[in-house]
Amino acid sequence: MNDPTPCTIDALVARIEDAIARAEAAGRLIPEGMALATVGSDGRPSVRTVLLKGADARGLVFYTNLGSRKSRDLAGDPRAALCLWWDVLQEQILVEGRCERVSDAEADAYFATRPRGSQLGAWASRQSEPLESREALEARVAEAARRFEGREVPRPPFWSGFRLVPERFEFWYGRPDRLHDRFVYTPGPGGWVPHRLHP
Repeated sequence: MNDPTPCTIDALVARIEDAIARAEAAGRLIPEGMALATVGSDGRPSVRTVLLKGADARGLVFYTNLGSRKSRDLAGDPRAALCLWWDVLQEQILVEGRCERVSDAEADAYFATRPRGSQLGAWASRQSEPLESREALEARVAEAARRFEGREVPRPPFWSGFRLVPERFEFWYGRPDRLHDRFVYTPGPGGWVPHRLHP
């Protein structure tokens, strides 16, 4: 890849969507999976995989239980980082920024698209809290199924989404002899300005 030129946030998001599409075409099972790194109130970092469920000029969206560890971390410090890695492409995209809650309308709209089993699971799971047994979880799912039998499952009030508002992008392309191409984009007066990094 030649050295890139300044561009818009829309163009950078389009590159993420293009990489996901290429990874899916190449056989990647869950190409929208991305590592999310946060920091707790004690300064301890943590990372987990989440799914990218929306991307536009406003940022990158994922959903979760608001009682989860990631949500508690973000409540104390909204700064976070995402890493999308595709081994089949030898490409990765890193995004750093600050997270904000999506609107209730956005969360409702996405929740309505989830399979019913996943909707019931959202009600049943006290994400990141201790669980005495698998049987206890299955009992909670069964209780949720009875509760909403014969009707639509509403979004739990303790379940929503976050949008990471980008402050920095890095595009990484694998090259022979570990002489990789790395391009960082940061906001500037004429758009998002690229800088090439040493591999």
